[in-house]
Amino acid sequence: MERPIRIVLADDHPVVRIGVRNMLNDTEGFEVIDEASDGDEAITLTLESQPDILLLDLQMPRLPGLEAMRAIMNGSPTVKILLLTSTITTQQIIEALHIGARGIVLKDAIAGHLQTAIKTVMAGDYWIGGKRVVNLVSALHELMQQAAVPQRKTFGLTPRELEVVGSIVEGCSNRDIAKQFGLSEETVKRHLSNIFDKTGVSTRLELALFAIAHQLVTPQ
Repeated sequence: MERPIRIVLADDHPVVRIGVRNMLNDTEGFEVIDEASDGDEAITLTLESQPDILLLDLQMPRLPGLEAMRAIMNGSPTVKILLLTSTITTQQIIEALHIGARGIVLKDAIAGHLQTAIKTVMAGDYWIGGKRVVNLVSALHELMQQAAVPQRKTFGLTPRELEVVGSIVEGCSNRDIAKQFGLSEETVKRHLSNIFDKTGVSTRLELALFAIAHQLVTPQ
C-alpha cells in the first residue's frame, strides 16, 4: 500500500486549517502532518518535516506567502508548494511560478479542486486557473500577455456612472438617461455631479471629450 501524501498546511485562519485538515485526513492518500499559522512558522515546519506538499496561504502575518516561499525554495527545493488564496493578480501568479510554486488554489474552490490539484502537482504537472497545466512555459507566456494588457482607468467611477458617461457621449439628455435606466432626473443629476467631481470637468461637452480621450466608453 502506497504511503499517503505528506502535507504541511500554513494558513493564519484556524477555521480554514481545520476545514482543510479534516477534508484531507478523512480522504485516503492524504495526511496533514503539521500546521503553521504564519510565514516564519511555515518555513521552520517545512524545513523540519520535509513534506511532499506545502499548502501555503498567500497572505499571512510576520512573513507573506511569496517571501516564505523564497526561503523554503532555497532550503528545500524538492517541496511542492500550492498557494491558497482568496484573490490573486496575474502578476502575483507569474511571480509565484517564477519563485517555484507548483500551483494556485482559490479558497472558494478548495472543496472542488484541492485534492485534484495536490495529485496533479505530485504527478509533476502544475495547477493554474483551476486546471492541470503540463507546459509551464506556454502557460507563463499566456499569463504575461494578460499582465501586459493595461487595465482601463475608471477614475473611481461606479458602473452606473460609467453608463451615464456613455449616454452623455451619445448626446442623451437627463430625461433620456432617466428613462433609459429607470432613474429619476434628480438621481441622474446627482450622478453627473459625482462624475464631474471625479473627472475634474464641469460641462457635458468636456465630459464627453474626456470620456473619449480616456477610453471610458466602448466604441460602438
